Amino acid sequence: MAFTDIDDMKRAIGVALPPSDWFVVEQRDVDTFADLSGDHQWIHVDPQRSEQGPYGTTIAHGLLTLSVLPRLIGQLRNVEKARMGLNCGYDRVRFTAPVPVGSRIRAHAQIREVRDMPDDAARVVTHITVELEGSDKPVCVADHVTRVYA
Repeated sequence: MAFTDIDDMKRAIGVALPPSDWFVVEQRDVDTFADLSGDHQWIHVDPQRSEQGPYGTTIAHGLLTLSVLPRLIGQLRNVEKARMGLNCGYDRVRFTAPVPVGSRIRAHAQIREVRDMPDDAARVVTHITVELEGSDKPVCVADHVTRVYA
């Protein structure tokens, strides 16, 4: 959703934003993330062994799901008159269900807070819920904290 400015975002506090596009979690993404993070747990990188595991397939790292959020959030909200946005992190992150490789995820968001800061900036807290296609249970919930400069 495109916002004109910070005041426009303030008017959207509590409003559900349209969801992001779907993102397909591929094994190559999981393998690359495993190499970057050093987390080569078999449940993520060994498809043959994972067939016999609790999920019947490999699953994405929770932190991989979290690392995809900037891509998805960028589709959810944009401030047209902002000089820049700075990712400050996430609060209350929970991985609530596994993400099987080959599945599709997307983000839903709701702006929870827009607080004026010095230097023509605002602290924006956006509540994010990551949906797994075909599941009623989210796979990740988090509050994304950004600083938007007007």
